Amino acid sequence: MPALKPNTLLPGDEENAKITAAALSDPDAIPLTDAEWEKVKHLVRIGHLPNQKRIAVSLDAEIIEYFCTQGSDWQTRMNDALKEWLKEHAV
Repeated sequence: MPALKPNTLLPGDEENAKITAAALSDPDAIPLTDAEWEKVKHLVRIGHLPNQKRIAVSLDAEIIEYFCTQGSDWQTRMNDALKEWLKEHAV
């Protein structure tokens, strides 16, 4: 589990039980079984997906600033913009 931010509040056992009960009573929520969770939990990571590669790249400050001002998911949006460019310019 990644390090938590300072002052992060975690639910106690009683509150966690209430949250779990509420989730289980939601007809739209289908909880994973332990077996299903074991199959997918390696895919749940903070950072990048299995089909992505981590690189270091230098970009103009104005490009980074623009994407950063659009919200915390700026890297995803930058990736989507590059995918769109590739669709339009691929040979």
